[in-house]
Amino acid sequence: MTAFYLEHYLDSLEHLPTELRRNFNLMRDLDARAQVLMREIDKLSDEYLVNMKNETKENKKKELDKIQTLFNKAKEYGDDKVQLAIQTYELVDKHIRRLDSDLARFEAEIQDKAINSNRALEDSGSSKKGRKKLKEKEKRKKGTASSEDESKGSRKKLKKGGSTASTAATSATGSGSQGESNTLSHPADVLDMPVDPNEPTYCICNQVSYGEMIGCDNTDCGIEWFHFACVGLTTKPKGKWYCPKCIQDRKKK
Repeated sequence: MTAFYLEHYLDSLEHLPTELRRNFNLMRDLDARAQVLMREIDKLSDEYLVNMKNETKENKKKELDKIQTLFNKAKEYGDDKVQLAIQTYELVDKHIRRLDSDLARFEAEIQDKAINSNRALEDSGSSKKGRKKLKEKEKRKKGTASSEDESKGSRKKLKKGGSTASTAATSATGSGSQGESNTLSHPADVLDMPVDPNEPTYCICNQVSYGEMIGCDNTDCGIEWFHFACVGLTTKPKGKWYCPKCIQDRKKK
């Protein structure tokens, strides 16, 4: 692209030196003619001033007309020289303006190419990021699905196990001493432990399972499982047991 602009610009400059040389030669010739006339005018003016007293009125007028004609001719040469100078300036200025225009277009094309290149890089980067995000979403979905399956399995185990439940740690291992169970059954100790965000929550405290828990015998209970301490129990009651919310709902009915 640079060679294209340069080639065309050099082609346009091919005749410029010849045109400039012709104009300068004409201006030099006009200047020389004007100088000859000015010397002739000076000579006639001196003669006129010397012979003015002895010449008749008609001769004086003729001499003055002759000097005036030379002045007019010298002025024409000067005007022609000025016109040539203006023409020469415009000739050079035309090529300068063309050079500025070509440079502006060349810079604009370079900027457009740079912008298009950056957009292409951004698009490729965005597509890669999009694919990466999709993969991460799929991984998260798989992880969430597996966590939900584990949660459902835990809740099924709780219901099968009766109205009380051990701590999460004891249920997972299926073993552990009575001392460990008592230690984890303390709510403050359990709440201080790191909690898996995917682990299901129960009870009116909306916390994970820990310690001893009791299940509400209302099959439509929205919470299902409760910590002993949260519902004011210390031992498992005999017979059926309903949570405070279900008891209020049964009374309203």
